[in-house]
Amino acid sequence: MATQKIKTMNHNTNRREFLKSASLAVGALGATALTGCRTAACCGGQLYGISLAQWSLHKTLFAKKLDPLDFAKATREEFGIDAVEYVNQFFKDKANDEAYLGQLKSRAADHGVESLLIMVDGEGSLGHADTAERNKAVLNHHKWADAAKFLGCHSIRVNAATTGNGSFDEKQKLAADGLGSLSEYGAKLGLNVIVENHGGLSSNGAWLAGVMKLVDKENCGTLPDFGNFNIGGGKMYDRYKGVAELMPFAKAVSAKSHDFDADGNETHTDYRRMMRIVLDAGYRGYVGIEYEGGKVDAYKGIDLTKALLERVRDELS
Repeated sequence: MATQKIKTMNHNTNRREFLKSASLAVGALGATALTGCRTAACCGGQLYGISLAQWSLHKTLFAKKLDPLDFAKATREEFGIDAVEYVNQFFKDKANDEAYLGQLKSRAADHGVESLLIMVDGEGSLGHADTAERNKAVLNHHKWADAAKFLGCHSIRVNAATTGNGSFDEKQKLAADGLGSLSEYGAKLGLNVIVENHGGLSSNGAWLAGVMKLVDKENCGTLPDFGNFNIGGGKMYDRYKGVAELMPFAKAVSAKSHDFDADGNETHTDYRRMMRIVLDAGYRGYVGIEYEGGKVDAYKGIDLTKALLERVRDELS
């Protein structure tokens, strides 16, 4: 495809036009956006669908061996997967770039690939102890919510990072305040704001579940990750307990993988046990592959993770 001239949206008028075009997807999203597609309707009647997180190919993307615009194409042609989860780091200066986002959207459509969410990092701490900084972080995330809406995603994935020396409960309140404000903006777009266990307090399942209860908004939920349970100080939170605590609020699920044995089983996580927890919570949406291993290359690691998820799905059906 010939490279198109990219233009950046200017000021509020263009932004309003951007949101106007994005709003065309509202009817199609409907209740699905606010539930994160927890029913089998989005997955061909199967127990769960399989999507691909862009981070799985982060080494390839950072090395510029794959154009981020071709991620959907690679997802379909290389792996036979029909849904993607974007990472803002790979197009961090394009949140307001209508031409670029239009290419992402059209290329996904060309290959029959659904855009599920954007994982957002580097936009400030939504649980910052300073009110002005916390509000700034919320505003920084607005552009990614707009972009996700334009792409037809159901969610943006954010972090519940906090600052300061507050107590367990005090930091819950800080995170809930920032997330609550951002979720109000997301609700206007028919979009979810979902939080991943991503280190520190957020990897404490009880803490993050408590944050969700404090926010208490239909469009604010979690994205449980099978492997991100490092709570700091050399301590790890029990991954099965953590996922069980987060699943009542889940609107997406991340199947983290690193290493595999000779039988194709992930050596750090018992996928059968984990997927039983996921399914017992009533979740029937997409499960995203997020390969982070180093013993085999990313393409092989993604294939192994997909095969394992398919095998477990067949066993549990």
